[in-house]
Amino acid sequence: MKLAWLTDIHLNFLRPPSLEAFLGVLAGTEADTFVISGDTGESHDLSRYLTAIGEAVRRPVYFVLGNHDFYQGSIASVRGQVRVLCASATNLRWLPDAGVVPLAGEACLVGHDGWGDGRLGDYHGSGVLLNDFGLIEEFGGFEADPLERLARLNALGDEAAAHFRRVLPDALARFRHVVVATHVPPVREACWHQGRISDDDWLPFFSCKAVGDVLAGAMAAAPDRRMTVLCGHTHGGGEALVLPNLRVLTGEARYGTPVVQRVLEV
Repeated sequence: MKLAWLTDIHLNFLRPPSLEAFLGVLAGTEADTFVISGDTGESHDLSRYLTAIGEAVRRPVYFVLGNHDFYQGSIASVRGQVRVLCASATNLRWLPDAGVVPLAGEACLVGHDGWGDGRLGDYHGSGVLLNDFGLIEEFGGFEADPLERLARLNALGDEAAAHFRRVLPDALARFRHVVVATHVPPVREACWHQGRISDDDWLPFFSCKAVGDVLAGAMAAAPDRRMTVLCGHTHGGGEALVLPNLRVLTGEARYGTPVVQRVLEV
């Protein structure tokens, strides 16, 4: 089967004619299933954009949420919003709630939003101050204590890692190929930006070490299985072979120019 992968499409940057044109591209894409690895819109328009995608493609759409999807809102409220949406939409599914999704005979899909968890690079020495911290309620604003912020980042990364720890044993027992969707690159080698790996200032916010450790540990223990990770967030495209059976694809993106990253055969 064919799986179309989108990431960081940021539809809120499009004027209506461009949005309609992009939805037309999606409708004409030859794929059986669509996967979005985060940053579809912002909290106030996310449901509208997901609904429009679902109606345009009329095929299953599985998605995780990116940091921008929570802008102008809270993590808790946006997750509640998408749960309500998925309960009423026949072809939209948020992957943290979907569990292990069979794709084709030997392949399945799992996913979680993930988050830059502050564990790689130099968090304490970094001068980076993401818009996330002022635009997402849980971070308490730009003036919040950096140590409290780091604890929140750690907790979000740990939450994502715990999800994968729960679903991967079942996925790897039943399927030979596991496709993982997550917003934030799970390893340093996948944090592509402008053709190179992000430096220590950006790595705390561009990588989720907690998830990477779980994925690498699972695949090291299952050499007869393989995993393909689909992520975004950095807006830089690249590929990393972390283990012989663990490949991470990071999507390239530009605001105002959404694309279908790849159509993968699974």
